[in-house]
This record gives sequence, C-alpha cells and structure tokens, in this order.
Amino acid sequence: MKLSNVPLRLSTGAYILNSGITKRDADQETIDRLHGFASSVYPPLKRIRPEQFVKALSTAEIALGAVLLAPVVPATIAGSALSAFSAGLLGLYLKTPGMTQGSSVRPTNDGTPLAKDSWMLGIGLSLIMSGLGRKR
Repeated sequence: MKLSNVPLRLSTGAYILNSGITKRDADQETIDRLHGFASSVYPPLKRIRPEQFVKALSTAEIALGAVLLAPVVPATIAGSALSAFSAGLLGLYLKTPGMTQGSSVRPTNDGTPLAKDSWMLGIGLSLIMSGLGRKR
C-alpha cells in the first residue's frame, strides 16, 4: 500500500465501518426511514423488507470499511468498491427532491449531509488512479 493512500483509506474506512456497525442495532423507526428513503429513489428496493434492506446495507458498509482498512487489498479494488458505493449514495442526493438548490448540484441545508458522498467518490477515484499508476 502506498503511504499516500493510508490517510484516505483509514479515514474513509473507519467512517464507513462505524456507519455499518451502527446500523446493526437500528431501531424500527430508523429502519423504516432508511428503507423509505432508498426505495423512493431506487424503486426495486420496495420489494425488499425494510429489516432485510438495512441488514444488507449494514453488512455492505462493514465489508467496504474492512476492505478499505485492509492493507492487503489493492488500491484499485478498494477504490472501485468505494466508488460504486458512493455513486449509489450520490444518486440519492441528486434524485431526492429538496436536496439540491433548484436545477443546480449545490446542496440545500437538507442536502448537505448527503453531498459529502461526493468526497467519497473522489477518494475512490483517487485510489483507482493511484493503483493504476503503480502498474505502469
């Protein structure tokens, strides 16, 4: 692992791992809110029970956090996983009414917490580029 990737992987991996662990003990209100929010943007998720969705989301976040934190996982793989995950989250941000200011990508106050997912996409793409750069 390149030393310059350590801060990116450590901070993002720890954040996502914590998010996944926290969702393991989500109460019913949180489960329903997360499922409702995600299924409003991604309608196929409506076919999945809310509890099953949040358990899968929690598992995915724990796995992604572990991938980012594991130094044996190549940067291209860790970056690809992070990019895919954050692209899905950015979809929530861009497609949910009231998250952006009009037709702009600038966040509203409600959208600011989701706008941070653009940083994760940038980190994921940076990891991919770093990994590809090593192979030259």
